[in-house]
Amino acid sequence: MLKNKSILVTGGTGSFGKRFISKIIKFKPKKIIIYSRDEMKQYDLQKEWPVTDKNPFRYFIGDIRDIERLKIAMENVDYVIHAAALKHVPLAEYNPFEAIKTNIIGAQNVIDAALHNNVKKIIALSTDKAAAPINLYGATKLASDKLFIAANNYRGNKKIKFSVVRYGNVLGSRGSVIPFFLSLKNKDYFPVTDKRMTRFNITLDQGVDFVISSLYKMWGGEIFVPKIPSYKITDILRAINSKAKIKNIGIRPGEKLHEYMITKDDSINTVEFKKYFVILPPSKLWNVNKFLKKDIKDIGKFKKYGFEYNSLDNKQFLSVEILKKLIKEIDK
Repeated sequence: MLKNKSILVTGGTGSFGKRFISKIIKFKPKKIIIYSRDEMKQYDLQKEWPVTDKNPFRYFIGDIRDIERLKIAMENVDYVIHAAALKHVPLAEYNPFEAIKTNIIGAQNVIDAALHNNVKKIIALSTDKAAAPINLYGATKLASDKLFIAANNYRGNKKIKFSVVRYGNVLGSRGSVIPFFLSLKNKDYFPVTDKRMTRFNITLDQGVDFVISSLYKMWGGEIFVPKIPSYKITDILRAINSKAKIKNIGIRPGEKLHEYMITKDDSINTVEFKKYFVILPPSKLWNVNKFLKKDIKDIGKFKKYGFEYNSLDNKQFLSVEILKKLIKEIDK
């Protein structure tokens, strides 16, 4: 699917973007466009992936707030992976309209630029914080999800498809809690906002692989949700330093005890497959029965009303031993 295709990644110099391009290069795409506003990160990335006659990389400095720049960057692009966002929960709480300008207005700019250039498929990366949000970051990403799903309603005769991938914390990514705790591993105590806290977990490779598979499977209008394990915040601390004490410092503004990826209200439109869930679009865009049977080996089944997918009641939790192994890979 990716061979000889042009792919643009917004926020392409972030953790996800760098791993994504390192994986898709083997499929021999025609062009990989890295779009981001951080010139130093682009400079560093170009040292690893230089622009040559043999390499398909192109680097665009630009902000998703700038629609004209996006339109230029998306010329002759086949697929867009929208990963750019302001993601820091407390900073979004303190700078709310900046988060709105990037995560909501920027999302609409990506949609409009894609429509303008007749892009074939767009996957937008979301977050578990967008389900039943209590913080501004989650609220902006929920709005972004709604924009991308609704874009399928007014595409007209254009053969463009918009879908969303929603997953939880990426283990060890920039801004995640594990690098922070690793920096304190030799201290006497860990500062924790609440000992009861649980989170979904996905590795960077798993997240990238899921986005690529969703890009292949998408019909337009779905929210793809992977089945992933949870962890207890106290087990993370035990895996890093079992002797250190825990100091409860109180929940930060906009922080939840547990995360949701599918709420009870979403359950009426939720379909379960073996390794993932799909929240179907609220308006009928295509034949749902055909969608459920798209893979004869993995037929989708509707969930009953009342089903919810949250990090506390998850059937799968990472043990301390598994967390030690995963953290060891990060702390090399």
